[in-house]
Amino acid sequence: MAFQFNFSIEEKAENELETLGDMALQLESAQASLNPGGSTEKSKEISSEENMRKESLCAHEATPKTTDPVANCSPDKSQVQVLPKKQAGFKVVKEHNIPEDFRKVLENKVMDTVQGLSYVNISVVEMTLSNDSNEEDIVSKSISSHCDLITGIYEGGLKIWECTFDLMDYLSEAEMQFINKKVLDLGCGAGLLGILALKRKAENVHFQDYNHTVIDEITLPNVVANWTDGGGDGGISEPPSKKHKKADFIPALMSKCRFFSGEWAEFSQFLLNGNKPFSKYDLILTSETIYNPDYYSALHDTISKLLDKNGRVYLASKAHYFGVGGGVHIFEKFIEERNVFRTRTVKVIDEGLTRYIIEMTFKISS
Repeated sequence: MAFQFNFSIEEKAENELETLGDMALQLESAQASLNPGGSTEKSKEISSEENMRKESLCAHEATPKTTDPVANCSPDKSQVQVLPKKQAGFKVVKEHNIPEDFRKVLENKVMDTVQGLSYVNISVVEMTLSNDSNEEDIVSKSISSHCDLITGIYEGGLKIWECTFDLMDYLSEAEMQFINKKVLDLGCGAGLLGILALKRKAENVHFQDYNHTVIDEITLPNVVANWTDGGGDGGISEPPSKKHKKADFIPALMSKCRFFSGEWAEFSQFLLNGNKPFSKYDLILTSETIYNPDYYSALHDTISKLLDKNGRVYLASKAHYFGVGGGVHIFEKFIEERNVFRTRTVKVIDEGLTRYIIEMTFKISS
């Protein structure tokens, strides 16, 4: 469902490639007439540039189209195209206020269900955002750039990446205990990991994503939807009295939550130096956040500052992210060099591209 604009993008890409090909042939012909002996070498350069352009324009085709609703909301982040860092901007950390009228959060939202949890239909959100003026304007930038990630501008939070489901499965299989735990859903996107923790009686759950549009349009609505109109209960209808009690419960539930957007590098300082009381997290859950090695230092520092000394991190990732350079093995090497955490592979998923669930804990000094 995340690829509703594929037709227009592919058509534009094809036109651009045809134009580029014509220009290359004209240039090659002109240079051949001027310098017959040097035409071969220049032709190779033009061909190389054309191939690079073709790969760039067609990178969006790496994600297979499917009618499977789960697959549609979990494209393959291992092969996304990322624009260069020179286009990056700085995202100031912001805490998002929780609306007093929770009904407004779900206005104009269409809900779907996956693994027993409700979430907003992302295609509808993308369509709405593309038609409205928006400060971040991340949808139109993503479409015009043919990119699922734009470094420093948009980090993929409008999509539900497949490793999220891997980590949800693992937390269920391992019968992970959340009661009285303080939990952070780091790089939350749709917030499904944090919502799962809330449903399992976590004491507090905080949600963080790079883009404030993602928090306002995706994360917050998803949290609210899972405690209204039977959300998250498999769509089972309930008597009006139970629905009323569930609606009354939302303010108490939301008091357990905080929502943040902005840079990882500033996030920990925002919490530790803020005016509100803060206790370090017992559990940090994060999925597909190690695709770019440029972010490893900020991610490592954020976790080391915010995780309780006896806390644990559960990280879900592809073995490797093509075109970006990140992945499990290079991240584990980075962690080993920093010598702050120990890592342990707790699950390997061999379907398709190999994926991992990694547990991180502080090393205990002797």
